[in-house]
Amino acid sequence: GKLKRVIRYLKGTRHLKLRLSVNNLGVIHWWVDASYNVHEDCKGQTGAMMSLGKGAAMSFSRKQKLNVRSSTEGELVGIDDALPLILWARYFIEAQGYSVEQNIMFQDNKSTILLATNGRWSSSKRTKHIKSRYFFIKDKVESGEVSIEYRPTDQMFC
Repeated sequence: GKLKRVIRYLKGTRHLKLRLSVNNLGVIHWWVDASYNVHEDCKGQTGAMMSLGKGAAMSFSRKQKLNVRSSTEGELVGIDDALPLILWARYFIEAQGYSVEQNIMFQDNKSTILLATNGRWSSSKRTKHIKSRYFFIKDKVESGEVSIEYRPTDQMFC
């Protein structure tokens, strides 16, 4: 599915030069996405990318460490996988003397955004089993350290 299309796309860009530019050190953009149930053991895949303007300054893709029951839960686990790097990047830029006004994470699943920003208050019968450790993002959204915005799947590349 989507993961195979991304891999095909990336293989087709091997010959291109890496180009990076910075528009504003105070605005960090993150794209975080997850694929549900794509490995033989039914685990998902998380991918994240950071940009300060043009190009990916940081990125990763890794297999999720646990099985989940829905794509919404898989996306929430993906955010949890990416959050340490998202926060580290912000703290690193601030430690260099720059002010970070916005640390924006783009997410393509509206249910996940609700769970990540509202925690248990957005939980339903289908998501009550999700452990509270995945609501750490809610605390970081409330403190203003990161914000989450909806971005449709077809616009998840910078």
